[in-house]
Amino acid sequence: MSTKDVKRPPAGPRAEAKRLAIVKAARGLFLREGFDVSVDLIAAEAGVSKVTVYNHFGSKEALFIGVVKDSLDAPLGGNLADAIARLADSDDLRESLIAAARAWVAGIRTNPEILALRNVVARELHRFPELGKGWHDAGPERHHPAVAGALRQLVAQGRLDVPDIEVAVLQLYSLLVFPYLVFSAYGTDIDDGLTDRLITGGVDMFLGHYAPRRTEP
Repeated sequence: MSTKDVKRPPAGPRAEAKRLAIVKAARGLFLREGFDVSVDLIAAEAGVSKVTVYNHFGSKEALFIGVVKDSLDAPLGGNLADAIARLADSDDLRESLIAAARAWVAGIRTNPEILALRNVVARELHRFPELGKGWHDAGPERHHPAVAGALRQLVAQGRLDVPDIEVAVLQLYSLLVFPYLVFSAYGTDIDDGLTDRLITGGVDMFLGHYAPRRTEP
């Protein structure tokens, strides 16, 4: 299929308002009912037609992935996204990345929906394996473009040596966010002290691994 044949979702202020209403309705229903909630019910909850839901997302699987992505990206919105984008302008990369990481992790820890949605994915994968495939196909760079963009800038400046941006984004995400997703699946928590050690240790591991390689004189 050529790019001309790909149907683009509706655009404009009214379309965006409907998209947000669909995501909000779907998030609540997925959390309460699981993935097998009907698109008809999602449309009714959002106050739109079923056709509108499909026009925006194409399938229920894509809608679910969109809901999870929006929730995971929420802590990276606004000021935090700006802070990440400004990492390349920072005089102290380590301290700036630690500060951004603390804000990112705090957004995850204080938003129970993020952890709950992750657990919905884990619970439903045996019945709906397409959820895992869809999430994998989306790719970590698409999940966190602000992080990928900042890493590219730092590489261009020679402050980091990152041969594979996609891998690096996933590694940073794993160091900073994955512990909370794993612990929440077992109904346990990570306290403030351990959180701070995970953040500083994770940033140090990441920067140490991707430090520019010294060239022999």
